[in-house]
Amino acid sequence: MARYVLLVLLAALPALCMAQLKIGFYDQTCPPAERLVRQAVASAVASNPGIAAGLIRMHFHDCFVRGCDGSVLLDGTPGNLAEKDAIPNLSLRGWEVIDAAKSAIEAACPGVVSCADILAFASRDSADLAGNITYKVPAGRRDGRVSIQAEALTNLPAPFLNASGLIANFARKNLTAAEMVTLSGAHSIGRAHCGAFTNRLYNTTTGAVQIDPTLSLSYGELLQSKCPASSTPTTPITARLDIITADVLDNKYYVALQQQLGLLTSDQALTTDPALKAEVDENAGRPNGWATKFHRATVKMGAIEVLTGSQGEIRRNCRVVNSRRLGFEAERSAGFLRGVASF
Repeated sequence: MARYVLLVLLAALPALCMAQLKIGFYDQTCPPAERLVRQAVASAVASNPGIAAGLIRMHFHDCFVRGCDGSVLLDGTPGNLAEKDAIPNLSLRGWEVIDAAKSAIEAACPGVVSCADILAFASRDSADLAGNITYKVPAGRRDGRVSIQAEALTNLPAPFLNASGLIANFARKNLTAAEMVTLSGAHSIGRAHCGAFTNRLYNTTTGAVQIDPTLSLSYGELLQSKCPASSTPTTPITARLDIITADVLDNKYYVALQQQLGLLTSDQALTTDPALKAEVDENAGRPNGWATKFHRATVKMGAIEVLTGSQGEIRRNCRVVNSRRLGFEAERSAGFLRGVASF
């Protein structure tokens, strides 16, 4: 009986977290907050459309490690490496956009709006600007004070995962297999470094040419012309995740999967499981339906393990935890702030 009660409580946690977040959370305490984030994002995307993909991915990477608490934004130090120092996060971009939004908001409403909420708003605005996908974001997240490199490695889904590995990874965050397929549609925009997919082009032991049979042969040969077998995660050569509509957040990612044009192992893996492939086919045929599912899944993801109420803090600078003078010296001395930089 006790075990049953525990399972019920665990299943209810996402709904409880969502209930603690609220649309229009800053309407009274900082009315211009969402507008200022939108301005920062729009300015950046106008100069570089790829920033939209970076901000959407940054929000995803934040939520999968310690929940949506802005921990991915914290800078590390040489002795205390943070999430952004982990290999999966080295290619993230858009940090300066979050900094600009935070600076503008702090000038208008100091100490009120969390970095975690700013990131959630920025992801929403990026989806709108890149794909005309509009939705409202419940807010009220607080910022975490811990960011540890190793936790990014163990929590983020690797580009080499197969179908069962992806399902298990998302299930740990209480996201269904269907929601996993839906959220994977974010790969309709953005780029990946060669080191993330050369396993599909070459034998990983010998380096000999060996194109993955689930990859279009002509596409594999094209990718080989760009990416040498020696590519690493930091090799500065990239390929577009979606070669059909590379700069538009839409359902063409799924159309590409149907044609064996998925760039990563984890992309094409969505067609190797019958239930996942059914979701791929549905999303490929229903662009508006996918867009609706995408924003719903993103809002659900945005409530993963959030800090609310008196938990965490409202960072004054998204890159560092608040300073000693704001009352956290005792926690820092106890090692609670390990893995992050502070003043």
